[in-house]
Amino acid sequence: MTKEMVDSDNASSVGANLPYLRRYARALTGNQESGDRFALATLEAILAEDAGFAGGMSPKVALFHAFHLVWTSAGAPLGNPDSSLSARAQAHMRALTANSREALLLYTIEGFTYEEIAQIIGGTQSEADELVEIALREMENSVAGKVMVIEDEAIIALDISSIVSDMGHHVTGIARTRDEAVALAAREKPDLILADIQLADNSSGIDAVNDILEQFEDLPVVFITAFPERLLTGEQPEPAFLITKPYAENQVQSAVSQAMFFASTETLVA
Repeated sequence: MTKEMVDSDNASSVGANLPYLRRYARALTGNQESGDRFALATLEAILAEDAGFAGGMSPKVALFHAFHLVWTSAGAPLGNPDSSLSARAQAHMRALTANSREALLLYTIEGFTYEEIAQIIGGTQSEADELVEIALREMENSVAGKVMVIEDEAIIALDISSIVSDMGHHVTGIARTRDEAVALAAREKPDLILADIQLADNSSGIDAVNDILEQFEDLPVVFITAFPERLLTGEQPEPAFLITKPYAENQVQSAVSQAMFFASTETLVA
């Protein structure tokens, strides 16, 4: 295989995985603009040095590893908080065990194995495993509250509700449409929203969330959707927490625990 072919394959892999790197950077820094800035710096470093794909790593692992080097070399900064909720969350985050949040996001949201996480952030596979467990304990114990679910598929809605309840949170109810969601939020203000983006009557979960955020500004939101590409376009404000269906239980647990104290309330465009 020629160098040109390898470079072409790497470029193709970067393009395919860039939306997910941006999702990771967004959640890690707590600010979309800051996350995108570090994602761009990562691409520039790869282009300038061609070092991000060395060491026998897969292209996706190497891309995230290159990001980690860029971000940590800058002091692993958080973005400027974009709400009072985010500000309180960042204060809490600074007390977390070093690298635990990175490991948790890489494992539960991005789907990397412990071996791959070790390659990305350094250390051993067992250390990566331990960091994930530490993060789960620290975050799950941080906040309990009221959660509303916007989901039109009954089995999925009940499963999500069960996961949330088992974590110690109170589920305020399940809404299947935009109108139901707005009415449910008005009856009992939630501390967190879990939302699909395509609802029963062809209404939009994004619109439902935006309607609710007009009433209650500082509410964290987790989107759970089979269509993540609709929210990872780079052309509009994006959610800090986005889970792809089919989801795993630990993905929901991780996102809920984090979003309770660290999430954006920016509105989205349907």
